[in-house]
Amino acid sequence: MQLKHAFIFLVLFSGSCKSQQTGVLTTTPVNSFQYTISKKIIAENGAVVSAHPLASKAGVEILKQGGNAVDAAIATQLALAVVYPNAGNLGGGGFMVARLSNGDILALDYREMAPAKAGRDMYIEPDGEANTDKSQLGHLSSGVPGTVAGLFASYKYAKLPFEKLIEPAILLAEKGFCISASEARALNNIREDLIRYNTLAPVFVKQTDPKSIGWEKGDTLVQSDLANTLKRIKEKGAAGFYEGETAKLIVEEMKRGGGIIGYEDLKKYKAKYRTPHSFEYKGYKILGMPMPSSGGLLLNQMMKMIESRNIAAMGFHSAEAIQLMTEVERRAYADRAEYMGDADYYKVPVSMLTNDIYLQDRMKTFDPDKATPSNTIKPGVLLRAESEETTHLSVIDKEGNAVAVTTTLNNSYGSRTVVGGAGFFLNDEMDDFSIKPGVPNLYGAVGGEANAIMPGKRMLSSMTPTIVLKDNKPFIVVGTPGGTTIPTQIFQTLVNILEFGMSTEDAGYKPKFHHQWLPDEIMYEKGFPAAVKTALEKKGYIFGKERSGIGRTEIIKVLPDGKFEAVADIRGDDGAEGW
Repeated sequence: MQLKHAFIFLVLFSGSCKSQQTGVLTTTPVNSFQYTISKKIIAENGAVVSAHPLASKAGVEILKQGGNAVDAAIATQLALAVVYPNAGNLGGGGFMVARLSNGDILALDYREMAPAKAGRDMYIEPDGEANTDKSQLGHLSSGVPGTVAGLFASYKYAKLPFEKLIEPAILLAEKGFCISASEARALNNIREDLIRYNTLAPVFVKQTDPKSIGWEKGDTLVQSDLANTLKRIKEKGAAGFYEGETAKLIVEEMKRGGGIIGYEDLKKYKAKYRTPHSFEYKGYKILGMPMPSSGGLLLNQMMKMIESRNIAAMGFHSAEAIQLMTEVERRAYADRAEYMGDADYYKVPVSMLTNDIYLQDRMKTFDPDKATPSNTIKPGVLLRAESEETTHLSVIDKEGNAVAVTTTLNNSYGSRTVVGGAGFFLNDEMDDFSIKPGVPNLYGAVGGEANAIMPGKRMLSSMTPTIVLKDNKPFIVVGTPGGTTIPTQIFQTLVNILEFGMSTEDAGYKPKFHHQWLPDEIMYEKGFPAAVKTALEKKGYIFGKERSGIGRTEIIKVLPDGKFEAVADIRGDDGAEGW
């Protein structure tokens, strides 16, 4: 196959990588995929930015083979399922926002959903307390996966045979790839969880002798079970996952571990095209994801609450600008807790939450001289009744197709449960429901009736794949992982570019901050200006613990000459590729 040979030529390494076969390290050199990382590229024909260089390379290779941005997005997602197992996935879900060359805009929902046996109080113990261990780890924390259904739902807009799109992922799983120091560290850190929450030993648990330190940089990870799962998808399409052997392996895993996903849950799962959430901001059109993603709506609220306040004159990382953005974030997240959920099951008052009068009213309590405590900020009063671990990829092609995709397992490595014999991690997305009113989830977010558990319902998400149009053409394609910090990161990235006029690199790389109403504190990254922190503390703001990093923002910007500037985040092994 032409693609196969091209991909091998691009990244095949037959040198010093050690071999990892079925979890047992050998010292025999084998052919395996290694990589170099490009953080920024300028390209003329197309570009891909994702959480792993090999996945980005796979996407660009598809573009070179004549595929469009949708083809490349599919290939990149499949490759991420192999090389980025802590978030790239077959066992999770995601969202896609796209603007096609013909002007059509798309929003595809392949979020996980609650199994038929799920119930409102399934994580409530006899004493009335919520058991977050069960909602965050192990078999019972998993919703019905949506990723594979999403890939095939988006495929209707692709050009190449699906067999070509999945081939790089199969090769990476069969041949193996060299893991980085951070990947080795991550796998070593979850070793105990992998042993505890798996009924069969997964390949990610390295069998070692007493003197070994576990996974090391340069080890080769071969995933034979996952390769076979991918081959079944290649041969049988979505049915190769939701029915047949893979479905059997999932259900058997559920039975062994006390999970509740059954054959009918898998067979009935459907990805759904929805009306994109779009709004205007100072001449730009911003395209985002609607419910069950809160991202598009939150971004809309936050951008509109600052639109009339001349934030550009305040300056990047000024105390004045950060205070304004913090108070905007605080108010939007209070609304999230009360009003946002799966619109198929709960009537979300979108038009009221984005109404200009409503948003102006939300800011009436803003005082530039002091903090507004969260205990005084409640969800807004509607004017009238209405009639963390995630990964993102951005893709654009020379025809004018732009695709933003954010997928997730929720926590890093999801439920920490691998489907025995199938080789992929299952999500722990059930924790993104409100398992009990007022009880915070993994990311500290609270919720209520709008996001309560119901069979078939999709849990509220923070994923915010976003496309910005300028003169009705793609200008920015952006997204990030980071749990509830995702919408505020995209908000800050867009403000950095559209208001502060920052370079693409600085817009993504400079330290970010986050406020989500509850807990009432500002989360901030290392490098956040100390003087600004002090100034805000004097106004009554509380700062949480300093974070080494918040998210990993992937950005593609179209330059004035029509070329593509693709920038991968420096917070991880993310890579930008183009041609």
